[in-house]
Formats: sequence, C-alpha cells, structure tokens
Amino acid sequence: MKGFSAIALENFPLIKPGDNIAKIIVETAEKNGLKIEDGDIIVAAQKIFSKAEGRIVRLKDIVPSKKAREIAKETGKNPKVVELVLRETNNILKASREVLLVEDIRGLVCINAGIDKSNIEGSDALALLPENPDDSAQKCCMEIKRLTGKNVALIMCDTYSRPFRRGQVNFAIGVSGIKPLKDYRGMKDLFGYVLKVKNVAVVDEIAAAAELLMGQATEATPVVIFKGLKNVVSLCEESSIKELSITKEEDLFRNAL
Repeated sequence: MKGFSAIALENFPLIKPGDNIAKIIVETAEKNGLKIEDGDIIVAAQKIFSKAEGRIVRLKDIVPSKKAREIAKETGKNPKVVELVLRETNNILKASREVLLVEDIRGLVCINAGIDKSNIEGSDALALLPENPDDSAQKCCMEIKRLTGKNVALIMCDTYSRPFRRGQVNFAIGVSGIKPLKDYRGMKDLFGYVLKVKNVAVVDEIAAAAELLMGQATEATPVVIFKGLKNVVSLCEESSIKELSITKEEDLFRNAL
C-alpha cells in the first residue's frame, strides 16, 4: 500500500529577527519526539523566514510616492500599502477596486506583491516576502543537513488565490533539494496513450497538503515534516522555484483578466 505521513511541529516558538530557523526546526522536532531522517521533506511557512530576515515594515515609516497615491485613489487602498507593493513589483497586471495584482520582483504573480499582516504583531506592521525565497530555503536546508547529517529537502510556502476558483491554496515559493516538477510526458497511461502535457508541480501539491496542518489563524504550526515521499518525488542537489515559471507564450490566462 502507498502512503505518507505529515507531522506538524507543535509548540513552535515565535520567530524574531536574526533567529536561526534551521536550528529551531531541528530543536522543535526533537522536543516533539520526531527524528529528522533521510528523504524527509520539510515545509515551512514564508512568514517565519520574513520575520527572521527582518522583512517586517511599519506603515508609519512609509512615505507614498505620487504614483502610489494615484493607484491608491484608483483602488481604494492605503497609499502607504500601495507604495510598499510598488517597491516589491516589476509589473502591475491589474489595478481595480477588487484587486491589485502584480508580477513581483521575484517573478511571482500575486495580489499585493505577497504583502500581508496576518500573524504579525503590531497594528501597522506588514510582512514582505523574503528577498530571495530560493536562497533562504537553500540556506535553511543546508543548515538542517549539517545539524542532522540527513539528506532532506525544504519547501517554503505561502497562500495564494487562484484564477477562476474561490478560496486560497498554499503554493511553493522557494525550494531546496527537491525537483519542483514530476514529468510524465512521454510515458504511457493504462491504455497505452502517450502522455503529452502531464508535468505535475509536486512542490505545490506538497505545500497545499501542508496547509491542512498549518492552518491560517492561531494554530502556530508553521512547519510540517513529510515522511514517506522519497519514492514519489526526486531529491536533488540543485533546484529552483523558477522551474515553475512560465513564459508569456505559455500563459493561457494572459488575456483573460
């Protein structure tokens, strides 16, 4: 029988600027009576990386630009929030009363450049995404490997809305030690049909599964460890979330919004 297990680390401490996330993950796993083993996939919420890397800003410190004030008037948003979004944005895809959708400086397409205030202390505090999620994931993963001597992978995740569907889902925004895609193209199905487009984003699937245990409110379980997936996914030395990026020519929704 096929199967895997997913374990959320409980009593995970609140993260402060400068904290060593890898060390905290290893120590918290030990306190939970959980051994980190070869082939484990560790999924960690983006927010703890943002906190550790000092990516928390206060609105009182932000001076909105003329462009930010113009977009704020158009969207009904706080000009200071819009200014933060602009600083994190390469290209505005849609600005309306309903949404401020952008392609951010990391190449991610997301609402408000991924900026939000959930689980951040302070009424005027907002969290920005890590500057380079892949780098952050790699440093954390390498440190966990050093501390444990085990060959593991790490996925940094965040919650995003999806086109044409209600609700939000956890997606991978940074990876280390795992191939983001599982390519079935060229393989045959049960009836001999050669698959042509099946290229599954396994890191997104794992991130979505992790959210079932992480939650979004007071759960305080920002790290989930998966066991039993090493025969399903491929661990590797080098990987990047950029493997999931598509070109404008591949974008099926380019003219739909």
